[in-house]
Amino acid sequence: MSTKHRNHWWLGLLLGLWPVAAVGQDIPTVHSGADQRREVAITVYNQNFGLVREVRDVTLVRGAVNLEFRDVAAQIQPETVHIKALGQQGGLRVLEQNYQYDLLNPQKLLEKYVGRTVRVYRYNSKTGEDEVLEAEVLSVNGGPILKIGDEITFNYPGRFAFPEIPDNLIAKPTLVWLLDSREARQRIEASYLTHGLNWKADYVFVINEDDTLGDLTGWVTLTNQSGTTYENARLKLVAGDVQRVTAGMRGRMEADALRAAQVSEAQFAEESFFEYHLYTLQRPTTLRQNEQKQVTLLEGERVGIDKRLIFYGQQYWFRGSYGQIQSNHKVGVYLDFQNSEDNNLGVPLPRGVVRVYKADSEGSQQFIGEDRIDHTPRDERVRVKMGEAFDVVGDRRQTEYRVISGCVSESSWEITLRNHKDETAEVQIVEPVGGDWEVLSSSHEWKKMDAFTFSYTVTVPARGETTVEYRVRVKWC
Repeated sequence: MSTKHRNHWWLGLLLGLWPVAAVGQDIPTVHSGADQRREVAITVYNQNFGLVREVRDVTLVRGAVNLEFRDVAAQIQPETVHIKALGQQGGLRVLEQNYQYDLLNPQKLLEKYVGRTVRVYRYNSKTGEDEVLEAEVLSVNGGPILKIGDEITFNYPGRFAFPEIPDNLIAKPTLVWLLDSREARQRIEASYLTHGLNWKADYVFVINEDDTLGDLTGWVTLTNQSGTTYENARLKLVAGDVQRVTAGMRGRMEADALRAAQVSEAQFAEESFFEYHLYTLQRPTTLRQNEQKQVTLLEGERVGIDKRLIFYGQQYWFRGSYGQIQSNHKVGVYLDFQNSEDNNLGVPLPRGVVRVYKADSEGSQQFIGEDRIDHTPRDERVRVKMGEAFDVVGDRRQTEYRVISGCVSESSWEITLRNHKDETAEVQIVEPVGGDWEVLSSSHEWKKMDAFTFSYTVTVPARGETTVEYRVRVKWC
């Protein structure tokens, strides 16, 4: 028995953890790989991390045993690992846990052989055969430095051959547990957090000819760069802004993640979870390493749309003398829709990009704009900016500016909207005036939107124009 293992046993014996009969005996090692998985469940967060939960049937021995738990994620966070037996209470105790990640590669193999002898095969073009030389590896910094015979050389052209793989090099990241098992066979559940799992939402919105209805399809794009493959996994997605903290302060985030994996069970079923939303795929799926997978998240048909043309102002304009401010300025185009059951939706929408399409006169779908939306709960209004109107433009001119006192002024404004279409257009003028303000006179009816903003909604005739004039007093100190 090695000195290291003997020390472990004496410590365990003193603590009353391990049986006396084990002292002086070698501890057997067993292996568990992906072929022993009975279940695997993955909860993926849209912040490039995920929670993996595996159930494996493992053949152990009674008493102390080393279990090499292979095929775990290469980007695992070892401090988040939790293992338990699903059989009898107290049938398995974890005495020690190690994470081995010194992976086998040519550079690492050479590093482990510094000070040792390897064989070097060099092809002899005259004989057509390999020449075999014994070489001592002196260093690998900047390339292998060898001692061959009585000479020291580097950049030696040849193929290295090693007698064996060092014990402390492994082919894949592996968790190693020192266990005390009461049974020779155990069903083990292991869970851990890992980086390299991510998902995002994308939406395709196809609107009708009149810009009044649209069909919305949501897609989930899953990316697996965690370092392993998950066959026939139960998949859950968490949408929301989960707090991530620095090393040593992970407690709250890990507790939320572990609870997410334990929630019991269209493509995705959605439910509220803590202050987030949980989407569960209603069938198993396989996530392969370095793979992107797309799955339908939601579908909404005949979603009602309000198309809006909005002409925005600026707050600072009301505190100085400018004259002509905007000339032939285009008007923003927006699509608004209510995320409600009455509007054939009513599903929490994860953050993502909405891409909008519309059929042209020949029936071919054309891309007309995209915008990013934030996490949106049901019964909230969604606004998607499409771009700038081509045929509707506006001018903004300050016709008068008068200082009343050090921080009080009055100004008069003229806003002219021109519509070059063959049909009328409704345009909203939004004026973020700021400060303490009062509209003294106005040519059109205005509406107070909030403490710092008022607006107009005006109709601009086909191939015509509409002018709005008003005078406002502003106090900013």
